[in-house]
Amino acid sequence: MTFQPDRRTAGLRVYQVGGSVRDALLGEPAGDRDFVVVGSTPEELTKRGFRPVGRDFPVFLHPDSGEEYALARTERKAGRGYRGFTFHAGSDVTLEADLARRDLTINAMAVAQDGTLIDPFDGRADLQRERLCHVSEAFREDPVRILRLARFAARFETFRIAERTAQLCRDMVSDGEVDYLVAERVWQEMSRALMQRRPSRFFSVLREVGALQVILPEIDALFGIPQAPQHHPEIDTGRHTLMVLDQAAALGGGLEERFAALVHDLGKARTPAAQWPAHHGHERLGLPLIKGLCERLRVTGACRDLALLVGEFHLQAHRAETLRPATLVRLLERLDTFRRPRRLEPFLLACAADYKGRLGLSERCYPQAEHLRRAHRAASQVSVRPLLEQGLTGASLGQALHQARVECVRRALA
Repeated sequence: MTFQPDRRTAGLRVYQVGGSVRDALLGEPAGDRDFVVVGSTPEELTKRGFRPVGRDFPVFLHPDSGEEYALARTERKAGRGYRGFTFHAGSDVTLEADLARRDLTINAMAVAQDGTLIDPFDGRADLQRERLCHVSEAFREDPVRILRLARFAARFETFRIAERTAQLCRDMVSDGEVDYLVAERVWQEMSRALMQRRPSRFFSVLREVGALQVILPEIDALFGIPQAPQHHPEIDTGRHTLMVLDQAAALGGGLEERFAALVHDLGKARTPAAQWPAHHGHERLGLPLIKGLCERLRVTGACRDLALLVGEFHLQAHRAETLRPATLVRLLERLDTFRRPRRLEPFLLACAADYKGRLGLSERCYPQAEHLRRAHRAASQVSVRPLLEQGLTGASLGQALHQARVECVRRALA
């Protein structure tokens, strides 16, 4: 692993750092490369054509490659939250001092231009023994590091977390440091974690260190809520939720489907305890919770919209083969699949993940999906033009269109 200086960096002490070094050692495809420049100044980089982009500390973009080059820096805690730091980026800051401020040992390695690995905190050894461990006690100063630790646990699913690292996370929770996490960083880390190999582990780790109840109380509230064992052999709603999430990943779902899987059963924490293990009406009870979570974390509109549809209609999808044609058409209309046909498959994937996300049932088929596809294909053949030519408008037009779709579905499924 080497990199060559160019006319912009000739004569500078430049090191490749961070995730690209880690991934190269793992033999995985490297993503974006990041570099640290030691012993230089902002004026020197600007003179060489680098464009400053760092708001809080000196980060520059290479004028030709667009890659990030940051001046070596140290940091000191000066307030609450991940923004509560002051930075020093003088030419006297060493590479080792820069690496010491990083979160995990596996992210605190650097490579010189000649390929020499600089590894002052034994990150390579932790990669080999599959361990996630903090670099220093300063880990506890930045609550975002809890989210990053949980995200890496989701990506490297066989890695164990060092006990002292987990304890530092618990200390941050008890000290109230996690309360200062801002919505943008929570969603940024969470959305990346949802796309990892085993997304459920992100939430499991947060729960183990006590952070889930602070960051995502709606998810945390599901643990300990019983479900009917004849339908849910895993019984616990929180466990079921994480199983559904991993099923959405296994089925190839994107961010929208995985988020919908995560929040589809939030209403089960609001059903009366006297009814347990039944959860009648949990679909509608969950909708305000989904909306509130999305608003608080500033979740994307696409994720929110699919999550609300799955939350409200997943049980109807499970009963698709027993529904009357009129009910099937009404469901498809409520999903708005005739105007937005691309919405159907993400909905079906999330529902299939819910169906399969039960203990011992992950290999079961989900024929309801094909049943709904057949109904949708049949109903989509109806054209509105003949109805308009009959002079129908408004509610009369809508009712006639609905009835025509019902008849098409009836014939197709007969």
